[in-house]
Amino acid sequence: MEPLRKVKVEFSGVSLSYGKTQVLREVSLAIEPGEFFALLGPSGSGKSTLLRLLAGFLRPQSGTIRVAGEDIARVPPWERNIGMVFQNYALWPHMTVRQNVAFGLEERKLPHEEIERKVAAALDLVGLGNLGARRPGQLSGGQQQRVALARTIAIEPKVLLLDEPLSNLDAKLRIHMRVELLALQRKLGITTIFVTHDQEEALSISDHVAVLDGGVIQQIGTPLELYDNPANRFIATFVGTINLLSGTLEQADGGSVFKSPGTGAIALGRMAAPAGPAEIAIRPHALMLAAPERAREPGRAWVSGTVVSREFLGEFVRYTVRVGDTDLVADQPHHTGEPGFAPGAAISVGINPAQVKILKAATDQQRDS
Repeated sequence: MEPLRKVKVEFSGVSLSYGKTQVLREVSLAIEPGEFFALLGPSGSGKSTLLRLLAGFLRPQSGTIRVAGEDIARVPPWERNIGMVFQNYALWPHMTVRQNVAFGLEERKLPHEEIERKVAAALDLVGLGNLGARRPGQLSGGQQQRVALARTIAIEPKVLLLDEPLSNLDAKLRIHMRVELLALQRKLGITTIFVTHDQEEALSISDHVAVLDGGVIQQIGTPLELYDNPANRFIATFVGTINLLSGTLEQADGGSVFKSPGTGAIALGRMAAPAGPAEIAIRPHALMLAAPERAREPGRAWVSGTVVSREFLGEFVRYTVRVGDTDLVADQPHHTGEPGFAPGAAISVGINPAQVKILKAATDQQRDS
């Protein structure tokens, strides 16, 4: 199958409400031609609604949706030539794999020879060229997903929409299939929009990610930008695991000092941040644990704590450490033969100032959320 045309997708000021419930609020974003773009957020954030608006299953109450520069907000779904793979694959159980893939082409009344050629090409592309005579019930979950992809790709859509297509697969197969998805998308070059609530999926295969909450885009960026530079408290807590500490920043001896009732004073070095109320964010892997009597790595701010619990996760051990009246999560690499720290052990926690992110001070409403 030849590479497909790359098109740009744009949402501008799109809003949608169900009665008094506002599902999307003035959403604007641009998806560049050929991008693998993820819409990430918790249940009810509006991500699947955006996908359905683009597919034509819903209509916005305000705003515009453009594909390749054309406003399609009022174009019927069957005239948009946008392909969608659903969470449950939506395969016809009484049809063979080949018939499922051919369905959209037959609806377009293409010549028989052209349908046969396109079906064969799509099935070969997803590695199912020898399974065309089987029915969906005779296939594994991963194979059914490939049939759904082949059926969508066969119509050569302008845009490919994926609505949580991996959620029905087991953990190991999900990892394998997301690699295959990305490889297929790169081969076709098609603009692809992927909806998921799984941050690992979004971060691992997307060029850019838009994180939604409450119908509002909270941040758009590359996976690295979202993880390393969260725009607000919601992003910091939703994308990855994070430690959040509330307190105040003060300037002393040419550097910044963070003071919190729970942890005491933490020297952050020469950090460009204004004095006053603040909230700092620290990823678990940025914390180092050491026995109190051992030499401490220079350049870190060290505080004393007690191990509350430990969780062995294979490649690393996740510790919960109480510092003052605050619990911190610290991830430490696992090395064979090293016993680690037992619950109840006194511990020193080293904070790398370069890995500390300053967030705006949390409001009462944020703290309650």
